[in-house]
Amino acid sequence: MRMIILKHELKMNLKSLMIWTVCVGFTCFGCLLLFGSLEESMEEIAQSYSNMGALSTAIGMDKISIATIDGFYATEIGLIFAIGGAMFAAMTGVVALSKEEEGHTSEFLYTLPVGRRRVLLEKYAAMTVLVILFNGICIVWSVVGFILAGELPPRQEFILYHAAQFLMHMEVGSVCFLISAASRKKQVGAALGLAVFLYVMDLMCRLIPDMEKLKYVTPYYFSNAADIFTENAVDGGMVGISMAVIIFSVSAAVFVYVRRDLTA
Repeated sequence: MRMIILKHELKMNLKSLMIWTVCVGFTCFGCLLLFGSLEESMEEIAQSYSNMGALSTAIGMDKISIATIDGFYATEIGLIFAIGGAMFAAMTGVVALSKEEEGHTSEFLYTLPVGRRRVLLEKYAAMTVLVILFNGICIVWSVVGFILAGELPPRQEFILYHAAQFLMHMEVGSVCFLISAASRKKQVGAALGLAVFLYVMDLMCRLIPDMEKLKYVTPYYFSNAADIFTENAVDGGMVGISMAVIIFSVSAAVFVYVRRDLTA
C-alpha cells in the first residue's frame, strides 16, 4: 500500500500533463523560434509598444525591450508560461479530492486501510510532482528554443524566474486544492477563473495606483518575468506571503476534509 494513491494519481493525470506541457511548452518553443524571423523588425515593434503608456508599464515593456531575446522571453513568452502553468496547477488541485465524491468512488477509496489524512497528503504530493514535471518539461522546451535561436538567456535571472514561477503555480494549486477539499463536485471553471482573475489583479495593481496593495494578494506580482530579469531578484516578503498561503491552504484542507461527511 506504500504510496499507491500517489502512483495512481500520477498515472491518471499523465495524459493531462502531456497535453498541457505540449500546448504551453511548444508555444514557448515556437515563439522563441519566431523571434529569429522577427529580429530585424523588433526595434520598430519595441518602439510601438513603448508608446502604449500605462499598458507598457503593466506588461513590463518600460523596463525591458522586446528587441532582445531575453526581453522578448520576459514580456511575451513569460506571460504564456505564467498563465498556462497557473491554469494547469489550478485544474490539477481542484479535482484532486472532489473527483472521488463526484465520481462516486469515495466509498471504495475509504475501504482501503488508509486514513483520510494519508489520502489527502498523497494526493497533494501527486499535485506537487505534476507541477514540478510541468515546469521541468516546459523549461526544457524553452532551453531548446533558446539554443536553436542561437542565444541563451542570462542564467541567474532565468533560474530565479522559473523558481518564482514554480512557487506561484504551487500557491494557485494549493488554494484550489483547498477548494477541492470543501467541494462535492469538481469546480474546474472556478479554478481556471481564479488563475485568470489573479492575473487581472496583477494588471490592476500595476495600472491603478490606488489598487497597488493588490500585489500582496496576487502571486503573479512577485513572479513577474520583466521585474526579475531587470532587477535580478525576487521580493523576499512576497515569497514569504506565498509560502504562508501554501501552508495555510494545505492545513485548512486537512482540517476541512477529515471532518466533512463524504458522499458515496
